[in-house]
Amino acid sequence: MITNSRLASTFTPSPWRRIFCLLLFLAAFVAFIGTIAVSRQPAVAAGAGGSHALQLGKIAPWVMEHTANGQQAEFFVVLADQADLSGAVSLPTKAEKGRYVYQTLLDKAHSTQESIQQWLRDRNIEHRSFYIVNAILVKGTREIANALAARPDVARVTGNPHIHNDLPQPGPVEVSPLAPRTPATIEPGIVYTHAPDVWALGFKGETIVVASADTGVRWTHNALKPHYRGWDGVNANHNFNWHDSIHDSVGNPCGNDSQEPCDDFFHGSHTTGTAIGDDGGTNQIGMAPGAKWIGCRNMDQGTGTPARYIECMEWFIAPYPLNCTPSEGDPSKEPAITINSWGCPTSEGCVVGDELQAAVEAQETAGIQMVVAAGNSGPSCSTVSDPPSFYEASYTVGALVNGTDTIASFSSRGPVTRDGSNRTKPDITAPGTSVRSATNTCDSCYLFLDGTSMATPHIAGAMALLWSAIPSLQHQIQTSRDALNNSAVFISSTLCGDPGPPNNVYGWGRIDIAAAVGTPSPTPSPSPTPTATATPSACGPTPSPTPTASPSPTATATPTTTATATPTATATATGSSTPRPTPTPRSAPSPRPRPTPAPRP
Repeated sequence: MITNSRLASTFTPSPWRRIFCLLLFLAAFVAFIGTIAVSRQPAVAAGAGGSHALQLGKIAPWVMEHTANGQQAEFFVVLADQADLSGAVSLPTKAEKGRYVYQTLLDKAHSTQESIQQWLRDRNIEHRSFYIVNAILVKGTREIANALAARPDVARVTGNPHIHNDLPQPGPVEVSPLAPRTPATIEPGIVYTHAPDVWALGFKGETIVVASADTGVRWTHNALKPHYRGWDGVNANHNFNWHDSIHDSVGNPCGNDSQEPCDDFFHGSHTTGTAIGDDGGTNQIGMAPGAKWIGCRNMDQGTGTPARYIECMEWFIAPYPLNCTPSEGDPSKEPAITINSWGCPTSEGCVVGDELQAAVEAQETAGIQMVVAAGNSGPSCSTVSDPPSFYEASYTVGALVNGTDTIASFSSRGPVTRDGSNRTKPDITAPGTSVRSATNTCDSCYLFLDGTSMATPHIAGAMALLWSAIPSLQHQIQTSRDALNNSAVFISSTLCGDPGPPNNVYGWGRIDIAAAVGTPSPTPSPSPTPTATATPSACGPTPSPTPTASPSPTATATPTTTATATPTATATATGSSTPRPTPTPRSAPSPRPRPTPAPRP
């Protein structure tokens, strides 16, 4: 009995043994629950692979931050297989280049994106396809980003941050012709760049289409309406001539997906006016009043996103009608030049080697000249630092104090250190202070603004004059840039490095479009630009033509009284030549040595 009693006590579980067994049971239960949780994560599409570490390496920090704690965010899924556009280089005409680039990009997107898009559709995940860079914009969680990053056909997952552009604030609005500051004729900045000398030769930008990528355009403005490609003098047709990339704004005066050009902030009307504006009377505000304009709104009252920017650049490659898709694009309707007075600061989530660069370079390959503001972060050096200003493919513009060869204090400077290229920027300079142009307040309202945003359309208009006068230069991007650079009034400066030419303050110098054009022919014979017809959209309902209605966010024409100070100038320098009233005859641009560009990152 004693023995049995001892045996019984030996097999009686102790309290510690019970605790140990309970812990083992809990561990097994936790492992079982973890297995179920993993099985319920979004399944990776067939053929996917890669470790968790690899997934993390392919996902941008912005995406990781904005999908933490179960949040959803918009991000780009960039495919590894990108289109090869090298075949466009040897094509002889802009039309051929445009068709080739559009079709090659579109075919690549169609052939490589379907399996990912099907995976997204199966899970009801919001997404949008892009072709100018082979990518898909997705709205999803961290789990979705991980699943897509694990695919071998995905190169990276990058963010779509909201970007605040520090656009100039409006000063006093003038209502022409009553305002006392209304000029008798041509704006001083237009005269200083010698555009009227080119007009005297018979060239005002005829046959050239300039596109606005900005806050929109008040298309009914007196100085803009006659030059809109969508206006034939009787009817308005916005198909192929207007696109709105703002789809999700709240409280915007233009709403979302506007069916006709609308400017929600005044900035786009102003820049477009400086490029092509002229009311036929006393308000000759534009460099190339014979050119036509089209527009794409890429900012929501100054706020952009990489997706909005890229959508407009994609539309420029092959504009499509209202309510249609890129598959209905027509590359024959692409612009020759685009005005880009916007940025995408890296401080707000844009990355250096990003999708914007691929989109900019695709436009260049298609024969579209992208003219870009240097930015307003001067006077420090290496402040040309926000995409797309520092890209080699961007023709980057600094700002002069209007009527002088002195750099404006706010104008950003080079060299470019953001991508390690040490590239010289800006490329060229133009008037950028106290620039008077159109605004969105009323059809006869004008506004004075300062900024490299104001200098940029001077160069876009100058390029239009060059291509109108010398058609053989059209679509020859580098040769055309050389023509403007070689004829610029050089302004030496050692403030940010070598005095040049070019240098990191003035680039090649102040634009002189008359010197670039010379005398191409004694009798100009420009062919007419096609006019609009009131054809309804093929892809959805559109409003009836409204030749007089103006979609302005401001109904009243009462001038505002908020003043803005003109920045003080720094780094006064004397140009190597003085303005001349008549251009020096020249039939073709002469070469001038250019620095060897560093390899693109």
